Amino acid sequence: MAPSDPQHAPTRTEEPAGNDVDLYEDVQPHTARPTALWRPKRVLITRAAMGWDHGRGIAARAASLGLNVVELPSDRLTLQAAEDPRRAYADAKATLAVVVAPPSKLRLQPIAPSADWRVDLAEGCPAHCTYCYLAGSLKGPPITRVYANLPDILEQLPKHLGLGAVTSRQAARAIEGTTYEASCYTDPLAMEHLTGSLSALVSWFGSWDAEAQLRFTTKYDAVDPLIGLAHNRRTRMRVSVNPAAYARHEGGTAPVAARLRALRRMAEADYRVGLTIAPIIAAPGWEEAYSSLIQQTSRALAGLDPDLTVELITHRYTSSSKDVLSSWYPGSDLDMSGSGRSEKRTKFGSIKQVYDPPTMKAIRTFFDRELATHLPNARLLYFT
Repeated sequence: MAPSDPQHAPTRTEEPAGNDVDLYEDVQPHTARPTALWRPKRVLITRAAMGWDHGRGIAARAASLGLNVVELPSDRLTLQAAEDPRRAYADAKATLAVVVAPPSKLRLQPIAPSADWRVDLAEGCPAHCTYCYLAGSLKGPPITRVYANLPDILEQLPKHLGLGAVTSRQAARAIEGTTYEASCYTDPLAMEHLTGSLSALVSWFGSWDAEAQLRFTTKYDAVDPLIGLAHNRRTRMRVSVNPAAYARHEGGTAPVAARLRALRRMAEADYRVGLTIAPIIAAPGWEEAYSSLIQQTSRALAGLDPDLTVELITHRYTSSSKDVLSSWYPGSDLDMSGSGRSEKRTKFGSIKQVYDPPTMKAIRTFFDRELATHLPNARLLYFT
């Protein structure tokens, strides 16, 4: 996700992705619709996860919602094999697994350019984004795994204070303190009604007397659990947005207008907020589409003067992610043909297909102008 992918009606996966009307509707609170929350078909909880208070709490929340909670006799996750790969994908996406984070997940990793450190509350996402950045990077079926050993995760955070390479060292972002990104391999708000993990993390940062900040980005709008928390402005919530024409690639998520309403509510609750415009898709008509999106955001925040940041992430993919996404979403018309692309080698040695230099320059020039015009008080953190 960062930048950051439901089954009994009504759920998000049963709604069409991206709604042209939703994007342009009034985003004031009086028009808000009831939030549709993810209802996985099954919640699996491992034996080790049941040994943690947080794990048992997740199981209890799921049971109170009438979900099918299965306590496993061991720590091994198993799904009945499906001959049809599409069926296997759907079964995995409809599954929430409560597990214990292994030691490797407790070793915080750098997550430039977003933040100093990555902190994982979960791995996987219930959304169905046809450009999903997790495709090809996570092994096995796309089950969403949430971690029961939250105290172990929290214990690691102070050990990394002041030791990052992004906000801890860069003068332009030093005002943020040491930053911890909670939405690298998941969208934590998507499952907050089941886990309570994000609320616990926000409250923990709120009580931590240190130059530190929690960050998360989301394509969902269910912010009710976060509104009344004592966050002490140590959390920045960003909404990941795209114009309606491209939000159709984001199946199972909240409509863009609902995300903007959530952004306003969080700003009114004195949270630091932001936009993650991602992935920027340079398809025909992109300038008009993104200009409308930025103007819509400006209207959503009218009358407020929030601490607002913007992160700009252009669409990119690897050959392995393309293969996985093509198998998951064979009907998608998202352009991964390689036309207008350049190759970029990652720090791990893989090759990404990114937009070519003229296209990247045009995108950057456009957003610099539009943001200065319509969101002049926003602070651009990075463009990639």
